[in-house]
Amino acid sequence: MPSNRLHFIDAMRTFAILMMLQGHFVYEMLADAFRDDNNPVYATWKYFRGVTAPVFFTVSGFIFTYLLIRNPQYGWANPRVKKGIRRALYIIMWGYLLRLNVWMLFKGEITNSSIAVDVLHCIGFSLLYIITIYVVAGKHYKTGLPIVMLATGIVVFALNPLYEKYPVEFIPRFAANYFTNYYGSVFTLIPWIGYATLGSFLGILFYRYKETKNFLNKAVLILAPMGLFLIFVSSPLFELLSGWTGINLFLRISQNNYLFMRFGDVLMFFSVFILIRKYLEHHVIEVLGKKTLTIYILHFIVLYGSWIGWGIVRAYKHALDPFETIFSVLVFILGICVFTYYFEKEALTAWIKNSKPYRLIFVQIPRFVLRKLKSTVQTRY
Repeated sequence: MPSNRLHFIDAMRTFAILMMLQGHFVYEMLADAFRDDNNPVYATWKYFRGVTAPVFFTVSGFIFTYLLIRNPQYGWANPRVKKGIRRALYIIMWGYLLRLNVWMLFKGEITNSSIAVDVLHCIGFSLLYIITIYVVAGKHYKTGLPIVMLATGIVVFALNPLYEKYPVEFIPRFAANYFTNYYGSVFTLIPWIGYATLGSFLGILFYRYKETKNFLNKAVLILAPMGLFLIFVSSPLFELLSGWTGINLFLRISQNNYLFMRFGDVLMFFSVFILIRKYLEHHVIEVLGKKTLTIYILHFIVLYGSWIGWGIVRAYKHALDPFETIFSVLVFILGICVFTYYFEKEALTAWIKNSKPYRLIFVQIPRFVLRKLKSTVQTRY
């Protein structure tokens, strides 16, 4: 597949991570007096903020699966499998590291916030799930993998009303956080794995038909109507199905149909980025799209003050007016992106990675925290 066909995916990843940066910053900094759902500007911002995570999860599943099946080898023989497992575990590790409080850890205590599940945890385990199905399917992955990915996404979304508020008390809290928000998790594996698996399904289709003449233009003609259908028609359809079949689950889906509707938004974003793909072939976009994990880690440390609790939020939480917020968020995004972009430069990267501060922050401290966390968990459980 020519490289230019994936530029829109890099652009979508870049767009999603930048939307996440501004979404987190504005949510934390904007004063309560200006949070008015009746204000069209705030309502529009709030709606598009809600699209960010679905786009990010979907694109993560898409690009991971696309690269996974691009290798002619399958099963464990595919080098992408072991690389993907290491990558997934690395993402999960950073998910926990970013939420730890060093001061509490020194006391041998683990707070609910420290073991809460967030975006990185869910993405990491979603990748492990995709790898598992891929390996189990073996030589039949070409048919088995897309079927399971599509089915997983649909089932997870459809059954959401049944488990959304179900208390998970029969497993340790450490594991329960992956299935319920009750203990403080921001995201949970279910239902968010659904976006990753549907993205995986799309990645398989894009790879399978990549050589088809005018494939991307044809893809828009399919994705855009499907997106509009999910946004505007899926809720009335579920309500109609409930009336026809008498199944109450369909009615409950129609009353809170945010999962299917958000996936409709994702498909619309796919369509838009495919249409403007010729304008997205820029080195900066490519670099930022490949460095989303670095951007996430940096923004978490700067904004929330990972480990020590001294971040921007601590000083200015819900304290800025709209103009201050807009100016500050632009500076925040620009600073994170400039650092990330130049961090990619080989000379600077080599110098930083060989420096004592880098090794202290990114090597020695994580190793110490993981050892301390392991001993604390063993003592507690």
